[in-house]
Amino acid sequence: MCGIIALVCSDPEVNCASELYDGCLYLQHRGQDAAGIVTCGDGGRLYQCKGNGMARDVFTKSRMMKLVGNMGIAHLRYPTAGSSSNSEAQPFYVNAPYGISLGHNGNLTNGEEIKKYMDEVVHRHINTDSDSELLLNLFAAELATYDKSRVNNNDIFKALSGVYQKVRGAYACVAMLAGYGVIGFRDPHGIRPLVIGERLKSDGTRDYMIASESVVLKAHDFRVYRDIMPGEAVVIPKQTMIPEFRQVTPMQSYTPDIFEYVYFARPDSVLDGVSVYRARLEMGTKLAQHIEASFRKQNMDVHKEVDVVIPVPDTSRHAALQCAVTLGLPYREGFVKNRYVGRTFIMPDQKQRQSSVRRKLNAMPSEFYGKSVLLVDDSIVRGTTSKEIVSMARESGAKKVYFASCAPVIRYNHIYGIDLADNKQLVGFGKTEEQISQVLGADKVFYQKLEDLEECCKRDNEIKDQEMRLALTPVISDNDENMKSYIKSLDPMPEFDGFEAGVFTGKYVTGDETAYLNYAEKSRARNEQLKQVQAKLSNLKMLDLAELKAPSEINIYNSGAVSYTHLTLPTILLV
Repeated sequence: MCGIIALVCSDPEVNCASELYDGCLYLQHRGQDAAGIVTCGDGGRLYQCKGNGMARDVFTKSRMMKLVGNMGIAHLRYPTAGSSSNSEAQPFYVNAPYGISLGHNGNLTNGEEIKKYMDEVVHRHINTDSDSELLLNLFAAELATYDKSRVNNNDIFKALSGVYQKVRGAYACVAMLAGYGVIGFRDPHGIRPLVIGERLKSDGTRDYMIASESVVLKAHDFRVYRDIMPGEAVVIPKQTMIPEFRQVTPMQSYTPDIFEYVYFARPDSVLDGVSVYRARLEMGTKLAQHIEASFRKQNMDVHKEVDVVIPVPDTSRHAALQCAVTLGLPYREGFVKNRYVGRTFIMPDQKQRQSSVRRKLNAMPSEFYGKSVLLVDDSIVRGTTSKEIVSMARESGAKKVYFASCAPVIRYNHIYGIDLADNKQLVGFGKTEEQISQVLGADKVFYQKLEDLEECCKRDNEIKDQEMRLALTPVISDNDENMKSYIKSLDPMPEFDGFEAGVFTGKYVTGDETAYLNYAEKSRARNEQLKQVQAKLSNLKMLDLAELKAPSEINIYNSGAVSYTHLTLPTILLV
């Protein structure tokens, strides 16, 4: 789970960096580990700023002023494959051929195989553990086979075809070819989201943006937008500003990751024609029906057993409210969230998660004391946060604490860009719901049924049409035939073949991934050992650690013209 953006503006005098920065703020929830922007100015010169931390900390005013050019890409990193090192902040860059930068959201499951191909066949050096670097170098290797001074759209599509043939897993990507244009492409299963939007300007010209979520496009007045289809790519040349779409590889399935709707995406986004907000409302309705039926099965009345419904902020709020309405119970805000503490789910270290829960949430005793409460959360993963929350409710005087999850029991690894740890760290692994209740300290745990969750996330064509009409009203004119033709081409969206729900079932859309799971376990162990070594080194005060760090670690923020000889060895600029 990362956030990616690409932007190309028709006005050559415009600097796109400010809009890319704003877009990063809208996607900050998708990654808090690192942020980066690369822009392209005159003569195809690239400029970058990237480093570990939140977007607001990485992109200071002085650094942003050095990012010039009317096209660029941005990335917000959530670490899965690889480590959380500064050297793995994206976008990545490689200077040959043509100067390519790339940002990737997802996870490749055949990384070892590709790394071997890089070494033995195309002889390209890979400098990090990031599968995004593999993806970039594979794309570069495919483009290099044409051995031309200048490439065209067809060359790019052919190169992407070669990429699709060699990689497996989840990948929504934005890329930029120095001086040429921006590119967007999506894996043949459509696991990770990718949306393209068009902004009509007063002079009749158009700007284009590609992003992980539609909220970024709408916020920047890109009114006409559609999803990139599974196996589809788009190239937008800077000179023509005419996007070309091509189905580069056949769609293998249309199976978005269901966790996008449960947790990751913003509620004001529409992904693959599904309103995230409406999906979460439906989750609340279905969950309420399940809870009521469970009490009824035990000859109990939910209205006598539960006094109030309380959400676990923030993602579950809409579902919890709808759950309360459906049950006919009061809805109350029992936890106050500290907005300046990050999402515990995406913190890479278990100790960090444990220490941050109580800094993140504070219980209000007045909403708990003497009451039987139903806590509603989006999901229960490791159980770390849930256990602390139940404990906080009891400390505040709750008589009984029931805990409800909008998602089913998570029993398996997520392998497509979400670090859900190994199975043994999941609270649901090998346990019944009764056993999970005991671990969390709750009186009872309620889980959403998978079939109900899938029903909640189905596309509502009526809603999709309404939102499209509202979006286009201020933009489209009666005589804009090109726009009308474009909109008409968006209508026939294929139906979903289902959802990627391997975390619940253990069955993944790309097939048997046992080899990758074994590799991931070894990788986690190796990274943990590295962290321990680094921790020991940090305690050696007599050593000058600056001398021990890799060049990319010397200065977190690299701002200015990119002049790499290799993609992870930047020119060091003091800012």
